[in-house]
Amino acid sequence: MEFDYDLFVIGAGSGGVRASRISSSLGAKVAIAEEFRVGGTCVIRGCVPKKLLVYASHFSEDFEDAAAYGWTVGETSHSWEKLIANKDKEIDRLNRIYHTILDNNNVELYQGRATLVDRNTVRVGDKEITAKYILIATGGAPVMPDVPGIEHAISSNEALHLEEFPTRVIVVGGGYIAVEFAGIFNGLGAEVTQLYRSTQILRGFDADVQNFLASEIQKKGINLRTHSNPAKIEKTESGLKVTLEDGDVLETDAIMYATGRRPNTAGLGLEDIGVELKDNGAVKVAPDSQTTVDNIYAVGDVTDRIALTPVAIHEGMAFAETVFGGRPRAMDHENVPSAVFSQPQVGTVGLTEEEAREIYGKVDIYKSEFRPMKQTLTGGTEKAFVKLIVSQESDIVVGAHIVGGDAAEIIQAVGIALKCKATKAQFDATVGVHPSLAEEIVTMREKFVAS
Repeated sequence: MEFDYDLFVIGAGSGGVRASRISSSLGAKVAIAEEFRVGGTCVIRGCVPKKLLVYASHFSEDFEDAAAYGWTVGETSHSWEKLIANKDKEIDRLNRIYHTILDNNNVELYQGRATLVDRNTVRVGDKEITAKYILIATGGAPVMPDVPGIEHAISSNEALHLEEFPTRVIVVGGGYIAVEFAGIFNGLGAEVTQLYRSTQILRGFDADVQNFLASEIQKKGINLRTHSNPAKIEKTESGLKVTLEDGDVLETDAIMYATGRRPNTAGLGLEDIGVELKDNGAVKVAPDSQTTVDNIYAVGDVTDRIALTPVAIHEGMAFAETVFGGRPRAMDHENVPSAVFSQPQVGTVGLTEEEAREIYGKVDIYKSEFRPMKQTLTGGTEKAFVKLIVSQESDIVVGAHIVGGDAAEIIQAVGIALKCKATKAQFDATVGVHPSLAEEIVTMREKFVAS
């Protein structure tokens, strides 16, 4: 049977674009469909615009610190409108680049929502298109809970496009998106309350990292309230009234929910053609990203494996090389470094202490908490934290966790070491870069013993 395309990709985010580009370079005839803007969550409404806002929010601290270093900073003010306008210009530029990437690689773009008719047929608008292989790369979207008055709340999507900067903000959630936006609003001058229904923020992270970051963000003025959750949101003349489950009432100008994301699979027609989904709507896939229908694959957040842009990109490349390159492989999801652009930043790779003890039994722990050199002149109270987790049996470093300035940059290199299964002895034999936060990774010698 002849098909219109060798590959049809649904979703032009980072994973879908990379898969389509590589597949085309390997000789496949490729098309891709996107119902919103090319670039996906990361570029359009995720990591890129968010980090630009993180940069903006940190200037308030930099201005305060400048005096200790001899600078006289005059009266400062901030224009939220200008920040958002400049951010939008950059996102438009990146969006154009993604269009160029598709054009230069002979990938035909269908602008519109794609749905599956059968295992080889996709419908976009009133067109039906056939393909030998189909790749699902539709990503995820924020989930808003069923709370009375939820229509008055926003998600991270809307937070990136607020027309006016709110002077009082409630952020609901304890994951990395909630922590990052709490820091953004706080740094730009808002009065921020962060509500989290469970015991501690950053569920799934190492416990020491959770506790350390919680302490640091509270020192910066964020009112972190755990075991707290809104029960009702009401519109008032002066803003919003939020009633918590324990009966407390808070007044705010905006309430942002960051309590989870769901895979974008609703209405695609996947189950109708035999593609199995998980209970949360994610596409079930084998290690090589193949679904339960053998010519249909899925990569990225829609599979609910590791929801990170670089992971989606690697999965997309592995798919293309497997299906069109004659080099079958699955992406290795072990020791994937990640960062939280909180203030201070978190960088982490490998296992948490709890996970390591469960897998290896006996582990050695090395950790250090200290005031970064930058703070010695300013009198600032921000601290940094470094932790290594080592298998006693093999001496291999199985987990590394950093909280502090440039943690994201540092953890990238540490991730290479863990990928190579470096031992603590090899870390110790590496000369540190002095003076730096990063040198702590290779200079810790005393094992931590719980008192």
